Amino acid sequence: MTFLITAKDVQSVLTYPLSLKTVEAAFKAFGQGKAYLPPKSYLTFKDGDLRSMPAYINAPGMNIAGIKSVNVHPDNHKKFGLPTVTATILLTDPRNGFNVAVLDGTHITNMRTGASGGVATKYLSRKNSKVMALIGAGAQACTQLHHIMLTRKLKEVRVHSRSEKSMIKFCMKMSKEYPKVTFLPEPDGKKACCGADIITTTTPVRKPIIKKSWINTGTHINGIGADSAGKQEMETTLTKSCKIVIDEWQQASHSGEINVPFSMGKLKKKDIYAELGKIVAGKKEGRTSDDEITLFDSTGLAIQDVSTAYVVYQALIKKQKKPRHIKLF
Repeated sequence: MTFLITAKDVQSVLTYPLSLKTVEAAFKAFGQGKAYLPPKSYLTFKDGDLRSMPAYINAPGMNIAGIKSVNVHPDNHKKFGLPTVTATILLTDPRNGFNVAVLDGTHITNMRTGASGGVATKYLSRKNSKVMALIGAGAQACTQLHHIMLTRKLKEVRVHSRSEKSMIKFCMKMSKEYPKVTFLPEPDGKKACCGADIITTTTPVRKPIIKKSWINTGTHINGIGADSAGKQEMETTLTKSCKIVIDEWQQASHSGEINVPFSMGKLKKKDIYAELGKIVAGKKEGRTSDDEITLFDSTGLAIQDVSTAYVVYQALIKKQKKPRHIKLF
């Protein structure tokens, strides 16, 4: 029997703490050589793209394979009233190749991406970090904030976006969820970044919007927005000045924050400090000084999707909240 798990089913069990714990375990497995994935492949259309992301994890408590099909269409909301990103995940039992579940992957994608920022912040930011700048105020900014709040006791969050309406709406909503945190809409990107302990960028831009002169020593940056070739949120001079941590080399060099400076020959593989999985697995140190500027370049790994989908599947079965199902054989 193959279970069909809806978005509502996913949301009923996938909490922020569970998401963070699962993605951290996935990175650890990857760093230990117990998780495997080829780079994501792309089909490019006029208005967006479709990505194929397979993975296999063989770690304690998790022996599962799967593949995610995910689209990115920036104008979806305006044209069709649909999310920019929608996804479907197929889970496969590696023992027999049987497809155990088909899951709505849109919420999982949002959650696991936010969790990657949370994991990176845990290992790379200063433990006493209090101020964060969020560059971008969309759905991904929300999941980044929630996961980072699990790892650091923030006191102030500055929110910068092209849309004043989006900034204000975001700050009003999050102020209710975190009444002890000051949320400030900041239309000036420089003012948002200057003095921030953590900066998290979630924009789709193709020309840098974050300048080196804005960044203080000791800052940690989560570069989330660059997830396809040609995207770049930070000046190359800023990227080069950072201690760079990536999620996976082949994807990052093709489609992460480092892809543009790498393609132009301004950054080389030797300039990369480590993959995040190596740090989580204890094979490399994370932050080693309060003065260094650290950068996590996130492209999104299929191991994050497959591991998160698997814990959702297990949680639903365990709680006997039977998902809708279909028989394939």
